[in-house]
Amino acid sequence: MSFTYIDLFAGIGGFHQAADSLGGICLFASEIDTEAKRAYSANYGLAPHGDITKISVSSIPTHDVLFAGFPCQPFSIIGNRLGFDDIRGTLFFEIARILEAKRPRLFILENVKQLSRHNKGKTLQTILITLENLGYKVYWNILNALDFGLPQKRERTIIVGFWNHDVCFSFPTTKIKGKLEDILEPDDAVDEKFFASERIINKRLAQHNSEYYPSIWHENKSGNISSYPYSCALRAGASYNYLLVNGRRRLTPREMLRLQGFPDTFQIVCNDSQTRKQAGNAVPVNVIKAVLKEALHAETEAKRQQRERAV
Repeated sequence: MSFTYIDLFAGIGGFHQAADSLGGICLFASEIDTEAKRAYSANYGLAPHGDITKISVSSIPTHDVLFAGFPCQPFSIIGNRLGFDDIRGTLFFEIARILEAKRPRLFILENVKQLSRHNKGKTLQTILITLENLGYKVYWNILNALDFGLPQKRERTIIVGFWNHDVCFSFPTTKIKGKLEDILEPDDAVDEKFFASERIINKRLAQHNSEYYPSIWHENKSGNISSYPYSCALRAGASYNYLLVNGRRRLTPREMLRLQGFPDTFQIVCNDSQTRKQAGNAVPVNVIKAVLKEALHAETEAKRQQRERAV
């Protein structure tokens, strides 16, 4: 069954990829970054609007589902109170004002794992109460991309809300492991520019001997090196330097996109630096697809039970 949706803080369309695979039709997207907008337009034939704070709700189409991977800003203005005013001025408020005006039947929001612990949990509590006060039945959980077929340890806070309070929703609990060998290119097919210098390679090899092959080697801020049969979480800025494939080369932009669940049909239209940034900021497609599939199923089941009670 098809459904319509809007894609806020859209980046390069992780939500879009997941939604379209399940019958979604995108009516509106918003993204402030110029290069991300370029990639989004090239891949989906839809030009995102710009700064969401400057867009009136009257210009946003009525839709069934709202998606938003809202920025993980510090929410510094949130205090001890748990009222609606506590989130005014943050970008989460932009989501709240659209939900209040448009009342989509379902929303899925994504943020960093640390959101659940920020300000001793009060930030997340404020968000959840705000969403409930808008009339939604709300669920949240922390999901890891590692459990959804992507060889990347990427834990994210996912918030799901339903307008229909008869919906009983459970987050997917599948443990599907992805393989690095399905993500990585053969070294002989990778441009020389992605290989570390001999000095860096030799330094890594002198410090660490991996149990795994293939593996992603990770160097932390203290200079300690570890390796795993998966990648640590991609970041918008530093991933290129602190992650090395088998201790020898950096991930290519295509490999980074694969780690986030983007298919090879996704067109890379920006330079390497911008594409790395976009991949680091993206939502894991597989995670969102699994959550959305479960949410749509829960809605269908609730409607079926409502019809049975009405007979």
